[in-house]
Amino acid sequence: MPAQSMVDVLTEDLLARVYEKLASDLDRKTWRLVCKEYHRVDLVTRSTLRVLRLEFLLSLLQKYANIETLDLSVCPRIDCGTVSLLVNRNAVDRAAWTQGLRNLVLSRANGLRAPGLGMLVQACPCLEYVDVSYCWAFGDREAAVLSGAARLKVLKMDKCLGVSDVGLAKIAVGCGRLEGLSLKWCMEITDLGLDLLCKKCRTLKSLDVSYLKVTNESLCSIASLPKLEVLTMVGCPLVDDTGLQYLENGCPLLQMIDVTRCDCVSSSGLISVIRGHKGLLELSACYCIWELSTTFLSCMKDLNNLNSIRIDGAQVSDSTFQVMSANCKSLSEIGLGKCIGVTDRGIMQLVSDCVNLKILNLTCCHSLTDAAISAIANSCRKLASLKLESCDMITEKGLFELGSYSLLLEELDLTDCHGVNDIGLKYLSGCSEMLCLTLGLCTNISDEGLCHIGSNHPKLLELDLYRCTGIGDDGLAVLSNGCKKLKKLNLSYCNGITDRGMESIAYFEELCDMEMRGLKKVTDVGLKAVAAGCKRLADLDLKHCDNIDDLGFWALAYYARNLRQVNLSFCALSNMALCTVMGNLTRLQDAKLVQLPNVTVEGFELALRACSVRIKKIKLLASLRLWLSSETLEILHSSGCKIRWD
Repeated sequence: MPAQSMVDVLTEDLLARVYEKLASDLDRKTWRLVCKEYHRVDLVTRSTLRVLRLEFLLSLLQKYANIETLDLSVCPRIDCGTVSLLVNRNAVDRAAWTQGLRNLVLSRANGLRAPGLGMLVQACPCLEYVDVSYCWAFGDREAAVLSGAARLKVLKMDKCLGVSDVGLAKIAVGCGRLEGLSLKWCMEITDLGLDLLCKKCRTLKSLDVSYLKVTNESLCSIASLPKLEVLTMVGCPLVDDTGLQYLENGCPLLQMIDVTRCDCVSSSGLISVIRGHKGLLELSACYCIWELSTTFLSCMKDLNNLNSIRIDGAQVSDSTFQVMSANCKSLSEIGLGKCIGVTDRGIMQLVSDCVNLKILNLTCCHSLTDAAISAIANSCRKLASLKLESCDMITEKGLFELGSYSLLLEELDLTDCHGVNDIGLKYLSGCSEMLCLTLGLCTNISDEGLCHIGSNHPKLLELDLYRCTGIGDDGLAVLSNGCKKLKKLNLSYCNGITDRGMESIAYFEELCDMEMRGLKKVTDVGLKAVAAGCKRLADLDLKHCDNIDDLGFWALAYYARNLRQVNLSFCALSNMALCTVMGNLTRLQDAKLVQLPNVTVEGFELALRACSVRIKKIKLLASLRLWLSSETLEILHSSGCKIRWD
C-alpha cells in the first residue's frame, strides 16, 4: 500500500484556510493546477471573480456559484443580450451565482443599458455594492433601474454624464440604506438633487461631490447628515467659506474632508470645520489656501487625533512646522508638494516630534538638502512613502541616510533629482521593502546603478526610468534576474536599450504595464520577445518606436492577448499590421493611433471596423474626421466608442 501524502490527510477546511492565504492571481492559478482536490477547493472557496474575456464568462459563473464579488470592468463587450443569457433561470445552474452576489463592478461598461441593468438588479437580491463609474452613456433611466436594489449600501457613479437630479432622486428614494455614494464628474447634478438625497438617505457615511457645480446650498443640506464621516468635494469652484461654516454645527461624526482645488475656500472656512469637529482624522486642502493664517495654526492644537494633513501649494514658514510639530504629534501623513517656504530647518522642526510619519510628500520643495533628508531618516523610522521629485539638491549623502535608517520604505520618488547617482542607489540597498521606485530624468545613473536595484530590491513592483539615458542592456539583464515581481516599468527614451534588453524584459512574467516610447534601437525582434514573454501585459506604449516593422506588430497581435491599452502613435506599421493588431486583440479597449505615416484612410477604415464592437476609446488625428466615412463613425458611436481627435 503506497504511503499517504501530507496533502491526503488535510481536511477540506484546512485546505480552504491555506487557499485564503494566497494573495496573487498567479498563486491561485498555480494552486488550481496542482490536483483535482485543489481545483475543487478553489471552485468552492473562491468569492471574487474578475473576468477578462467575455466568451468565458458564462462557463466561469457556472463553475463558481459561490462568488460574492463579480468584476466585469475589463469586459468591453458586456451588453443587455449577454446579461439576459447570464441570468436565464430556465438553464440549470445558470443563475445560481446571482443569489449570493453582493458586489458588482461594471465600470466602463458603456454597452450595458437600462434593460440589462434591470435584469441584473432583479436577479441579484443581495446587492450591496455597485460600481458604474465612467459609463458615460449611463443616464436617468439606468439610475431609475438601479434604484430597485433596495439593499444597496455603496454606489459609485463617477463620470456618469447622463445622470441628472431626476436620476439621483430615483436612487435617493429607492436606496434608503445607502452609506457610500460617489458622484464625481456627474455634471448634470445640482443643489436640488443633493438636497433631496440628504433628506432621504440619512444613513450616508461617505459622499463624493467632486467637480460638481454645486453651491453653498448643497453644503447646507449635507450638514444635516447625522452619520456622515467622509466628505470629498475636490474642484467645486462655487463653494466658499460660507458653505464650510454650515458644517461647523453639522455632520457630528465627520472624520475626513477634502476641499482640494476649491478656489474660493480659505483658512477661514477650514477654521469653521475644525472648530466643529475636534475628532477630525484627515484634512486635505491642496491648491486652495494660499497662506496658513495664525488663527488656523492655533486651531490645530484641538485636533488631537489628526493623522493626515495635505496642504500642497500653500505658503508656509518654519514657524508653521513648529506649530504642527507641537500640536499634531499623531500625524502619519503630511502633504507639502509645491509648498512655498519649505526649508531644511522647517522640516527638521516638523519631524522632531512627528516621529510616526509614514507618508511624506515634498514634491518640488527645491530648497531641501541632505540635511533635511538626514533628519527625516533619523526621526521617522516608520516612513513608508517619500516623494522628493525635483528636490535636486539631494545627493548620495541623503540616500545613505535613507538606506541606513528608513528600512520600512516602500515608495520613493526621486524624479528629476540630478544629484542621484549609482553610489546613491547602492546606499538604498538597505531599503529591502521597496515596492515603487521612481527615477525619471535621473541622468547620472547607469547600468551599475540598475544592478544595485536588481540585486537589492526583490519585492519591487514598479520602476520608472523615464529618460535615464545612461542605462542599457546590461543593467536590464541584472534587473530581470532580481526583480521577478515587477509589474510596471517605464523605459521611455532610454535610447541605449536594444533588442537584447527587450529579451531580458521578457523574463518579467508578471509585467502588466510598460512604457517604451522613443526606443529607436528596438526592432521587431525586441517587441516579439516582450510580447511572447510578458503574457500578462495589459498596457503598452510604443509611441515613436519607429524601427519596429510589421513582423513585430504581428507578433504583438498573436501573443499579447491580455492587452487592453496600446499607444501606436508615430509607429511605422502598415495597413495590414494595424488591421491585424486591432482585430486580434480581443480585450483591447483603448488605442492611440495618431500619425501613422504608412496607414491609409482605407487601412483606418478596416482597422476601426475590425474592433468596433469592443473598443471604448480611440485617439485619431483630427484631419481623419474629414476622410473617414460617416458609416464607420456611426458604427463606433453606436457601440459606445469615444473618439478623441488630436
